[in-house]
Amino acid sequence: MSVLAKESIAATGWTYWRDPGVRSTTSDVFAILVAASLPWSTTLVAVFAIAFLVSIVPYLDTKALLQSLRRLICALPIALFVLAVLGMLWSDASWRERLHAVGPAAKLLMIPLLLYHFERSARALKVLMGFLASCVVLMLLSWIVTFEPHLALKSDAAYGVPVKNYIDQSQEFALCAVVLAYPVVILWRAQKFWLAVLLIALSLGFVANMLFVSVSRTALVTMPIMLAVFALLHLKWRSIVAIACLTAVLGGLAWATSPKLRGTAQRFLSDYQLYHERNEPTSLGLRLVFWQKSLRFISEAPIFGHGTGSIRGLFEEAAINQHGADAEVIGNPHNQTLNVAVQWGAIGVALLYVMWLMHLLLFRGEGLAAWIGLMIVLQNVFTSLFNSHIFDFHEGWMYVLGVGVAGGMVLRNCRREENAQAARA
Repeated sequence: MSVLAKESIAATGWTYWRDPGVRSTTSDVFAILVAASLPWSTTLVAVFAIAFLVSIVPYLDTKALLQSLRRLICALPIALFVLAVLGMLWSDASWRERLHAVGPAAKLLMIPLLLYHFERSARALKVLMGFLASCVVLMLLSWIVTFEPHLALKSDAAYGVPVKNYIDQSQEFALCAVVLAYPVVILWRAQKFWLAVLLIALSLGFVANMLFVSVSRTALVTMPIMLAVFALLHLKWRSIVAIACLTAVLGGLAWATSPKLRGTAQRFLSDYQLYHERNEPTSLGLRLVFWQKSLRFISEAPIFGHGTGSIRGLFEEAAINQHGADAEVIGNPHNQTLNVAVQWGAIGVALLYVMWLMHLLLFRGEGLAAWIGLMIVLQNVFTSLFNSHIFDFHEGWMYVLGVGVAGGMVLRNCRREENAQAARA
């Protein structure tokens, strides 16, 4: 190939890449890949997220981005990360532990960029559909490996969990099952019955998997709350009563036919008894220990906390001369509020709660995007009572992607309505 031909190809490629439409499409593709890979791999999520950043950062409209960052929905995630960085200054933990503790908060910096990008992109729904499609494939594989365990993608896979763990899988399935309720209602009212039935089947497939294959106590607690919010927002009282009765009947049948469900529920009582009577480190008992000790740590530094990365060191000191459950050491108290409060005190908790509130208010309107975003934030808030799901990799990225992508859709729709009103005026 001649030098002239090579230069022509390079010039064409550079012109093509400089096209705003091409750049936006490239960023959209990487965002879709992040969402689709989330149920399967942590490495791929990191790779595609970096690729998304590389594709968007060099061509940001600085003025528009700075205006976007002035919104509280963008500023608060950044402020929480900045607090985590500043918290290293008054922490007694090693610098390795301090830097390690900052990492989980860094993903929050993606929220403003996703909001900025998808306020301008028309492909936000494809990102969310990519996550749903990936979860459907995972659900089908989960059913398959339930009967054929050797087909699991890892050697130490749990029953019906082909990748990762049952908590992550249940979080995905619970979110998908509840989110599908909104389009089902819309399609049914539009008399598109076959498509509505298909979505109902998918939703029931997720629920059945959680009841009969891999049961998560956190999902069992939070799903009824999410469904109650849906009923109150989108159904009439007569429909709510009918669905509540049907749910009670189906719940009774699930209880009678699912040994996994009964066993999970019965472990609540047995875990508490073993901890209370023998001080054994059961799942429930350990949480009670972690929460009690965390409250004591918070009382020692209520305003600024003990600093970033301090949790493990505090538990190590508290475990001296202890035995059983009281001797357990953890770097995560399994509660988002306590996790933040121990490290950054009341200041951190205030930032966390205001961020949740602002993101809830972002999704207070009508439409599919608002519904998806509302369920994502609600799920994160309620599951964070039992885990630190903002800082956990999987659930944290579900929150970041959900708020960023669905929030961008909401902002785009609002701007479109404002422009339409201005045109009519």
